[in-house]
Amino acid sequence: MTLLAEHFVKPPEWTWYILTYFFLAGLSGGSYALGALLRLSRRPGYQAAARLAFLAAFPLILACPLLLTLDLGQPLRFWHMLFDSANLPALNFKYWSPMSLGVWALSIYAAFAFVSFVEALSSRVRRLLAGGLGAVVAVLGGALGLFVAAYTGVLLSVSNQPVWSDGWPLGGLFLASGLSGAAALLVLAAGYRPQLAEGVRALSEADRYFVAIEAVLVVMFLVTVALAGSLGKLFSGIIPLLWLFVVLGLAVPVVAHTRTRPILPLITSLLVLVGVLALRAAVIFGAQS
Repeated sequence: MTLLAEHFVKPPEWTWYILTYFFLAGLSGGSYALGALLRLSRRPGYQAAARLAFLAAFPLILACPLLLTLDLGQPLRFWHMLFDSANLPALNFKYWSPMSLGVWALSIYAAFAFVSFVEALSSRVRRLLAGGLGAVVAVLGGALGLFVAAYTGVLLSVSNQPVWSDGWPLGGLFLASGLSGAAALLVLAAGYRPQLAEGVRALSEADRYFVAIEAVLVVMFLVTVALAGSLGKLFSGIIPLLWLFVVLGLAVPVVAHTRTRPILPLITSLLVLVGVLALRAAVIFGAQS
């Protein structure tokens, strides 16, 4: 439990486990939120894409607890974050702790993601969740998905570490990046299946807006870090190469939209995903350099 206990007082020395967790959590939360929006639109042409989003969200979030427990060094003690080991079955919930809030939000969100995953697979469950009950599940799950997508950035910004604590836009940046990456992932997963075409067009259009918001927040983040005098850490060693991939992932969707002969959507989506991963790597590893 060393990482969780000391995260705010000394550098955590995070590696690929945490980077992958940040990446997958953003994609999962973004996928569920997009699926919820598609589902709540009630447009028949969007429903196949909504089911695809729910099918993606649960497996992605399922990998996150595994990555977190592996990073702890003592995986079997992860349940202590949920239950008070000295007073079982009392819950270990600390509303004032960003870490405790995150663990509980992740757990509750995973339950919603599981329900929607089963609903996407089963027409019988889909009928049970038709109407108002399904809308409630979509709204609550979508709100939790947005929280999960933004949470990792918020967790960094409330730490005491240089760069992370200097960059207050990190929560919004990771949320926009998660939504952008999720839209790209769903376009990539949909391929050229005709029954998903209408939903894919909507996701591709939304991704351009997410990318624009993400670009603005990247600039804001870098400006706040520069004003705090920590910008050099984000451009040392091989970190500039990561920023190159970030810029590429932001620029390609815009260029693809303006070209007379558009770039293949699958190539665009793949580059967006690489940019989403590179952004998290630059922020996590740059601050620890």
